[in-house]
Amino acid sequence: MSDREKLARTLYDALAAGDAATLADLLHPDFVGETTEGLPLDLGGRHTGPEAMTQDFWWAIGRNYRARAEPERMLPLADGGLVVLGRYTGSARDGGAPLDAAFAHVLTFDDDRIVGLAQYTDSARWAAALPAPPAGQRPLRVVEYEVDGGVATVRLNRPDAGNAIDPTMVEDLYEASFRAGADPAVRAVLICGAGRNLSVGGDLPFFAHTDDAERASRLRQMTDLYHLALDRFAALDVPVVCAVRGAAAGGGMGLAHVADIVVAAEDAAFVLGYGAIGLAIDGANSWYLPRVVGMRRAQEMFLLNRRLDGREAYEWGLVTEVLPADQVETRARALADRLAAGPTAAFGRMRRLLRASWQTELSEQLVAETAEMSAAGATADAGEGIRAFVAKRRPVFRGHAGGDR
Repeated sequence: MSDREKLARTLYDALAAGDAATLADLLHPDFVGETTEGLPLDLGGRHTGPEAMTQDFWWAIGRNYRARAEPERMLPLADGGLVVLGRYTGSARDGGAPLDAAFAHVLTFDDDRIVGLAQYTDSARWAAALPAPPAGQRPLRVVEYEVDGGVATVRLNRPDAGNAIDPTMVEDLYEASFRAGADPAVRAVLICGAGRNLSVGGDLPFFAHTDDAERASRLRQMTDLYHLALDRFAALDVPVVCAVRGAAAGGGMGLAHVADIVVAAEDAAFVLGYGAIGLAIDGANSWYLPRVVGMRRAQEMFLLNRRLDGREAYEWGLVTEVLPADQVETRARALADRLAAGPTAAFGRMRRLLRASWQTELSEQLVAETAEMSAAGATADAGEGIRAFVAKRRPVFRGHAGGDR
């Protein structure tokens, strides 16, 4: 075993033991750690100096996970560095799924001390290991969240910035998606925006004064978490309604994509704008738009920056209804109330089947329909709905009550 392999082994032993003194001896004063962007809990990014790496990364992992980095292979590099391949194993401290994520560490050295560590690992596995935070775990800052009459209203609340999506907005939407999914009192979700817009998209002033490397890092971190939030909203077992006034632009269009019902203002603006600022695609736009409007129209929106008003968005199939702006939110809330009074468990099964239908063979989809129909038939809501239909009266559904969720 080479001297540098011994140093690496000492590093991993010190991390496993929580040995701060040994880490201080191992790390060069000019140490820089580059950790995987997109890691949860703000773990990803650049950590300059031994103290920053120890406190903000390694000890932060220890506060949130019972995890161990287990090196399996060490490969010397021509420049004297070392590639360490291994796995992170363990679990989150407050429950959640097991953690099992491969890693590659590139270690660089200055004489007998470690001067750099670049980490590569699967950030999604780290996020998946965390438990869903309970409602009320932390205050929301730029998203308002309220449950009333079975409807969870998620309101983006940066009206002076057009509800632009910045890191704080992304974190709050992620939290709101957890709350809506964890609360059995929620039977429908309404997504809307304070002020004149749903969202103008990414907060460009936030990125205006960053250099290329920092901008890429911040975009990766924000986009990863935003996509997790969108994925959770799309996967909810309750219907989602979106009210669009003003702009639904760029990544902000994703909030409409994850909804089942979209009510838009006549003068709403659906526009992507990525090409105008030299960026690619986020917000699940590249997945939803070709499926909803067709490939040619999607290409027109992406490449030629085609802007749609509410009427055009309705004609293209992007929205469900179009109304004057001052009626949009009232109508969206009425639809959410109607859905919240419906058979929630059945709606959840419908959502799952419709999502799966876009990528499932017919024979598999028919099997899934049979399974979901049978499961729905065993619920109290199905019994109530059938009896009410026969008796020609309005059904009274219980939603999640009685274990139907």
